[in-house]
Amino acid sequence: MESPFEVLGVPPDADDDEVVDAYRERVKDAHPDQGGSIAEFQAVKTAYERLQNGYEPGDPLPDEDAESEAEPAPPEPDDPLVEFLNFEVLDDRGWALDDDDLFEKAAAADLDTADYGRFYVEPNDTLLEAAERNEFAWPFACRGGACTNCAVAVVDGEMPSPASHILPPDLTEKGIRLSCIAAPVTDDAKVVYNLKHLPEVSELLLPASRFEQASTD
Repeated sequence: MESPFEVLGVPPDADDDEVVDAYRERVKDAHPDQGGSIAEFQAVKTAYERLQNGYEPGDPLPDEDAESEAEPAPPEPDDPLVEFLNFEVLDDRGWALDDDDLFEKAAAADLDTADYGRFYVEPNDTLLEAAERNEFAWPFACRGGACTNCAVAVVDGEMPSPASHILPPDLTEKGIRLSCIAAPVTDDAKVVYNLKHLPEVSELLLPASRFEQASTD
């Protein structure tokens, strides 16, 4: 089993800045939208979290089988619960964002777990971070509110946005939010993610190659 340093491609004596830079590059390359896989994406996330939690060279690594059999810790009862739906399903099923019973139909449709489900959002996590923490590979690019690759539609609940972001007022009034900078503040929320085919959102998408070039200038 590779050590967290090997997964991120950094030496064991790498400082915090080097680890963060390596993580940002690896998590983009490993994302399924960029040709990676869910397993590779999650391995990068896990490696980074272990280094953040104080992993040192030579520390024992958890047994993967034991990890998979371990009981997950129960969520805090006051953590927001998000019910999510993949926008691509709407087109396949002939549904619309403004259907009053959209999530009722999704719950009854036996959809794939990546297309419909629920997860809790821990304190200080954005919606995107919470999705990734629960091993969902949602679309993103800049992770800073400068594009709409991570946009979601808030169907129910409240998810305020920071003041600085790319969304025009007409989209925010329709309930569109950027999952990389926003998080629910209500006990429950319903969101539709993966809005890249929504015309108003697609105009503000950022190609990954463009972002990578901009970040190295």
